[in-house]
Amino acid sequence: MSNIRITKQFSFETGHALYGYDGKCKNVHGHSYRLSVTVIGKPINDKTNVKFGMVIDFSDLKKIVKEDIVNVFDHATVFNKNTPHVELAKELEDRGHNVLLVDYQPTSEMMVIDFASKIKKRLPENIKLHSLKLQETATSFAEWYASDNE
Repeated sequence: MSNIRITKQFSFETGHALYGYDGKCKNVHGHSYRLSVTVIGKPINDKTNVKFGMVIDFSDLKKIVKEDIVNVFDHATVFNKNTPHVELAKELEDRGHNVLLVDYQPTSEMMVIDFASKIKKRLPENIKLHSLKLQETATSFAEWYASDNE
């Protein structure tokens, strides 16, 4: 049977700041991110399986991405924990804000690498992550492809 690609889209709001950057993004700001997650696999061929004909149930893919990415990053502010932004993060946390400290510069490029790692760990053995597209604005996005990272 043929390999088929399945894509599910997600959206979430996240703030961040890029420490050491020489432009406006050094300031704390936010984006309405759109994440497209594409997996690849063969449709289930067992007629007795309730998911017959599916590569993966969209709701199963949704559960993975919601738990590991959307629910974590939505309405959070992300800072690189290896920079002085950690002091700002502490201040915001003390005031009740949702802050995420990551060990990378929170650019779309680095976030999509992080997301790929998290999603790959949760997928069933017969399903492979094909690609991710993380759209930061209407005209700017970062993409991750498995074929580029083998």
